[in-house]
Amino acid sequence: MSGIGSLPQLIISMMLFLLLFFGIGFLLNMILRSTWIMAVVYPLIVIAIIDNVRFFDYILSPGASFSALGNDLISLKLVDILILSSGLVGAIIAGIAIRMLRVRGYQMF
Repeated sequence: MSGIGSLPQLIISMMLFLLLFFGIGFLLNMILRSTWIMAVVYPLIVIAIIDNVRFFDYILSPGASFSALGNDLISLKLVDILILSSGLVGAIIAGIAIRMLRVRGYQMF
């Protein structure tokens, strides 16, 4: 694995991303009363993590910005993809947990 040091580091990183985005997603879903808010916002967070282009450059020069984004997405290593996808899994599990709580009658606020 070239992107990360060892297998234990990969597993710990994946668990951290899963738990981090589960927690953030659960709190946002509970406060905003929207079940899938974090699963929808997560791709934007991933773009902010991997991309070196400023947000306004997508508006001012979209061709170059999206081209740079495509190059950054293609250059991701397998370990990076695994870690980022575990964060998406955490956001989806948060939506499932909120939905299960609401079906069972739990009122957030």
